[in-house]
Amino acid sequence: MQIQLLSCNAARPDRRAIAKMIEEIAGGTDSSLARELTDILIDGSEVDIEITSNTSSAFRALRKLDIDYKIIE
Repeated sequence: MQIQLLSCNAARPDRRAIAKMIEEIAGGTDSSLARELTDILIDGSEVDIEITSNTSSAFRALRKLDIDYKIIE
């Protein structure tokens, strides 16, 4: 399933937790790419990822970190 991460609305986003979550739910993403995608998201740009793990737990993790997303496919 392809999703687009739109923004992070947390007052003080936890970059490490977001990067770890992206690394866990997105297929083919290593830690350095996850950190780079996190920086892009925190800076205000949208990020596309492919969810390869359990989708319900992925959506729960996104809500917990206060990340807005849109399902693309």
